[in-house]
Amino acid sequence: MSEPTAPEDLNQKANEKAARRKEARDRMMAEKTREKGLIIIHTGKGKGKSTAAFGMVMRCIGHGMKVGVVQFIKGKWETGERTVLERFPDQIEIKALGEGFTWETQDRARDIAFARAAWDEGKRMMSDPSFQFVLLDEINIALRYDYLPVDEVISFLESKRPDLHVCLTGRNAKEELIAIADLVTEMEMIKHPFRDGVKAQAGIEF
Repeated sequence: MSEPTAPEDLNQKANEKAARRKEARDRMMAEKTREKGLIIIHTGKGKGKSTAAFGMVMRCIGHGMKVGVVQFIKGKWETGERTVLERFPDQIEIKALGEGFTWETQDRARDIAFARAAWDEGKRMMSDPSFQFVLLDEINIALRYDYLPVDEVISFLESKRPDLHVCLTGRNAKEELIAIADLVTEMEMIKHPFRDGVKAQAGIEF
């Protein structure tokens, strides 16, 4: 029977392995020298798409960047994010132009009109060189229901300023949009309290 490895030997091996990992990581990071404005997509059936995007908005504000936010769907909602962000009027502009989800409005023509108005605001922000990050919150839903032509959105994104970051959120992101994105994250739902009769709660959902 072999003798058990002494703790100091295990620690030494672990330290050597960590040093090799760090060396490989440092080499990889040294090769990443490009800077560019990213097209970022948060999609999927899981919770957290807009929440993660607003986390990036907070981070941008912390770096002194100017941010634009256009909310395509949740215009009627009083959200905690908006309440906090409105305390930074010099760094952020928020336009909430939705009237709610499609099952609430039940008026496709109005939904299309509001989606177009929201997209016009988004284009204005993306064309303004003072903005460094623009969040198009829930635009994927507007695209899913064909309230906006996806080709128009893609064409505008492809011609944006090279240093501008744009984040698009909402489930069912179009494949054509995913194809041009730099960073795509799909949120996967494993469990959700709504299925157990728990309603949306302040601080968690909004």
